[in-house]
Amino acid sequence: MALPVVTRARLALPALALVSVLAACGGSKNAPNDSLENFTAEEIYRQGEIALETSRKPDDALRYFQEVERLYPYTAFAKRALIMQAFALHKSKKYEEARMASQRYLDLYPGDEDAAYAQYLLALSYYDQIDDVGRDQGLTFQALKSLRDVIELYPESEYAQSAILKFDLAFDHLAAKEMEIGRFYLKRKHYTASINRFRTVVQDFQTTSHTAEALMRLVEAYLALGFVEEAQTAAAILGYNYQSSPFYDDAFTLLKGKGLKPESKGDNWLSAIYRQMIRGEWL
Repeated sequence: MALPVVTRARLALPALALVSVLAACGGSKNAPNDSLENFTAEEIYRQGEIALETSRKPDDALRYFQEVERLYPYTAFAKRALIMQAFALHKSKKYEEARMASQRYLDLYPGDEDAAYAQYLLALSYYDQIDDVGRDQGLTFQALKSLRDVIELYPESEYAQSAILKFDLAFDHLAAKEMEIGRFYLKRKHYTASINRFRTVVQDFQTTSHTAEALMRLVEAYLALGFVEEAQTAAAILGYNYQSSPFYDDAFTLLKGKGLKPESKGDNWLSAIYRQMIRGEWL
């Protein structure tokens, strides 16, 4: 994960000065907080940077950044220390605390050069918890909202492109969840419930990688219910957009087994999509 601008563009200190600060502080993460009161904001801040670079535990650096803000509030280094607290907390996988620190930075310094990074870090603190399709999707929705904020509020920032890529992946993740539930219902022959899930994918997640399978599952579910026209239309859309997909082969085989073929039939929600997607008829 990239560091914020203020850290990558930090003022250079002579190596001897950094070593002397390290020695003076004792390098002990267990030292009492008042042991830092004799040092300047910059010296404490640099000690936090050293801890980030050398320690395996980001929490070792967190203390220094917190002390900068406590001892030297309203200074430039206090502002830098706050964004670095958010960074260290995220690196420690303390995501809720990282979000709080990021939001506090945005509230205090909305126009600062690192505001884009704070917004991106806030989004990452949601995104990095999307680790499995089976868990609650509230975090995914929050990640999408926060990533969209990065894209819309900071389109020229260095974080916008990464936010776009992660937005697409999170969007795909939601579609995957709908597919998982739809397959669950389909396997248990709850066809109407499964159709509702696959319909959501086709209507709301057309740009994801799950659309082809959703259309094939619709063919399967509609045939099971005897809704032939819907099944044929779903296969027609599938054939038009994903003819080389194995899902189209499966759908075609299902229809052929009942003496049917893919074609737009009737006046239903799938035929409306067919007209819009293939014929360009939006009204």
